[in-house]
Amino acid sequence: MKYSKHIFVCINERIPESSKGDCARKGGQEIRLRFVQLINEHGLKGKVRANKSGCLDACEMGAAVVIYPQGIWYTRVAIEDVDEIFNTSVLGDGIVNRIASSQKTWDELNRIRNK
Repeated sequence: MKYSKHIFVCINERIPESSKGDCARKGGQEIRLRFVQLINEHGLKGKVRANKSGCLDACEMGAAVVIYPQGIWYTRVAIEDVDEIFNTSVLGDGIVNRIASSQKTWDELNRIRNK
């Protein structure tokens, strides 16, 4: 495997009037750049990758970040959360529970979409 961890950060953009919103306006680009900065600071270039992602189908709950191979989904991520996510889920294998997605997250997303 080329990368030990792969971070996908949604930077999807929609028209401002979209009811779904988008992760770009919720800081997706800045969040990804902070992950890249941390990867470089920790000498992990070539071992960990932070990719721009198109829609992860959770923009209503954006900004969305997914970390593989663990398959950890984070929603409503703010730039202030990135260092904690990096230290917990990238340097370690833990989960930042306060922003980790759960069944409750997906139930809320379904409620929003079914209004």
